[in-house]
Amino acid sequence: MQPPQRLAAWWHGRRWHDDRGDTSIQMAIIFPFVLLATVAVIQASMWYYARQIALTAAREGVSAARAYQAGPADGAAQARNVLGRTAGDSLNGYSVAASSSGERVRIQVSGTALSMIPGVPGLKVTQSASGPVERWTVPGE
Repeated sequence: MQPPQRLAAWWHGRRWHDDRGDTSIQMAIIFPFVLLATVAVIQASMWYYARQIALTAAREGVSAARAYQAGPADGAAQARNVLGRTAGDSLNGYSVAASSSGERVRIQVSGTALSMIPGVPGLKVTQSASGPVERWTVPGE
């Protein structure tokens, strides 16, 4: 039987000799998952940003459409104006829909978020905002 010190020295020497190349194999296994997680985080951020652009345009459109003697068409025009200034490549193929029930106006903005993966279409984005229409009322009626 070997003394403990010689056994420890033998084991450490043998271990370092047998472990050569393990780091390369570990990186080859782990690195694709790291890249996938990175792309997923970036794609989620781009989708969130596109949602915020659509929501901002919808809110601005509702603010314009709620004004006294304005209509849903005014709100849709304002939403398109905001999208034209802010969407850039972040929100593609956007469309604006406006509707009114007489007392409330609603603006809906839809589009597609930019995709990080070539050949794969981006995620759909739909945001809407609504609010009461401003009107004159007579006290007591």
